[in-house]
Amino acid sequence: GHNGAGKSTLLKILNGLINPDAGKVTIKGRVGALIELGAGFNPILSGRENIYNNGAILGFTRQEIDQKIEAIIDFAEIREFIDMPVQHYSSGMKVRLGFAVAAQMEPDVLIIDEVLAVGDVGFRIKCLNRINELLNNTAVIFVSHAMPQVSKISSKILLMDKGAIDYIGNNINKGIEDYFDKFKGGEFQLLESSISLNQINVNNIWVDFVGVYKSEINYLDDLIIGFKFIKNKTFKNIGYIIRIFDKSQISVATCQEKFDSTKEELKIKIPQIQLGAGNYDLDVYFVEYDDLDNEIILAHYKNIINLKVKGSKISNHSSFQLKSEIL
Repeated sequence: GHNGAGKSTLLKILNGLINPDAGKVTIKGRVGALIELGAGFNPILSGRENIYNNGAILGFTRQEIDQKIEAIIDFAEIREFIDMPVQHYSSGMKVRLGFAVAAQMEPDVLIIDEVLAVGDVGFRIKCLNRINELLNNTAVIFVSHAMPQVSKISSKILLMDKGAIDYIGNNINKGIEDYFDKFKGGEFQLLESSISLNQINVNNIWVDFVGVYKSEINYLDDLIIGFKFIKNKTFKNIGYIIRIFDKSQISVATCQEKFDSTKEELKIKIPQIQLGAGNYDLDVYFVEYDDLDNEIILAHYKNIINLKVKGSKISNHSSFQLKSEIL
């Protein structure tokens, strides 16, 4: 769900931090939770002391924690700081220690909120691999805005909206598509500037959006996009850059060309577009080139098009360059 949908509140109810207004929660076994950054840590105690405290809260004996503590410290990768008070830890170090305690103790239920977004990429991958290892014996409940993670890990999905269930079921793809559908339909916007009636004055360029001529195309169809210009300054060397993002907002393709700055209307054709089936968002930059051919951004329009591509099962594994031409 989007921010404010009730995800974190639900996790707090499951973990016993908040009482439900109605109904009840039944949990069998030990519960490990990583819900809020630094939650459950005593700031004046060291990392090592907090490991024992958290283990005791989970119901483990000191002897059981003794058997796990070296693995926890190694996983968190903060051995040189383990005897330092937690109040001096960075947010990333707290996440590392919190996840290491929750995951290495192998609880019966592991509850994880979006706090993993704070860690670096390498540690996030390490955490996801650990979650996969735990799935054989642990029920994992986790919140994420990263749909590739959801698709890879989940066997069941819950989509929330305004504190209520919007979808729940085993069809992970449906849940993900419904999630992205909630973000469709927004007007294109000029970043870091004001917008009024779809006409924007940026660095002496006025742009009035014409629109895409087809917003739903088949694999290898041509895509044509149009713009109109009203300019009160002549630019001798101007161009566009189009970036295409998949539904996870990962850039999958780019194209760029220079064009005649005297034009009042610009039609851009991307022939035989080689994108896998799915939904995409397009951003466009208008740039001016200096004498050294460096790009100076005049305007950046986000989400100018919500494009749907049909008819191909290919995957976009990495960003690639598309050819485009001016009509």
